[in-house]
Amino acid sequence: MKPVFKSREYSIFLRRDGRHAVVNPEGQPILGEEKVAVLLQHELIKVTAAAPQPEPEADAEAEGEADGESEPAETE
Repeated sequence: MKPVFKSREYSIFLRRDGRHAVVNPEGQPILGEEKVAVLLQHELIKVTAAAPQPEPEADAEAEGEADGESEPAETE
């Protein structure tokens, strides 16, 4: 791994696969949102907001209720 940045709180390395590794002074990896925050601070990554997902569950429930009311139940 190639060192990119080093401070008292963490060190950033560039891995051979092109991704970044962030470790604390004890050598333990920093993961998750904390890692993303560190990489954003040093402008090593760009984060985009996820596209909003439509809620098909609410639409399906509304359609099911409307269909159930308009069709009479068959009894044989």
